[in-house]
Amino acid sequence: MTIECRDRLNRRAAERGFTLIELMIVITIIGLASAVAVLAMPDPRGRLVDDAERFAARARAAHDSAIVEARPVSVWIAGAGYGFDTRSHGTWLPISEKPLRVSRWADGVTPTLSADRDRVVFDSTGLADRPLDVRLNRDGESATVRIGADGSVKVDG
Repeated sequence: MTIECRDRLNRRAAERGFTLIELMIVITIIGLASAVAVLAMPDPRGRLVDDAERFAARARAAHDSAIVEARPVSVWIAGAGYGFDTRSHGTWLPISEKPLRVSRWADGVTPTLSADRDRVVFDSTGLADRPLDVRLNRDGESATVRIGADGSVKVDG
């Protein structure tokens, strides 16, 4: 076989393109990378525990506000959201400053309540008028925020 024939054969082999095995390997690698990316993506609505932690932090702020201002502060919880009121001259007035202004639950979050609207009042010493468990639900997942009679606020979930 001459050098010219060998060159022609090598050129034809190079022009054939990728083999089936090479293509299958590339497709497998792309599939694995896609699966890893999808599993690592966070839920765009956030985690339910994050919503529970956010509510608990605001309830703790209401507890602290009651002590600092030496007047009762209440936390109310409803199906659509939650808010905070302060007692002034015998009436409850909504608090409009951050972080204690009215907030809506994140999309899909529903609380389990004993009534249409639950309320806990922190007195000027930080004690709650009653213990309350607020259970938050979304897509079969749940988290519970526990407000103790001693004014403590904890998240289980």
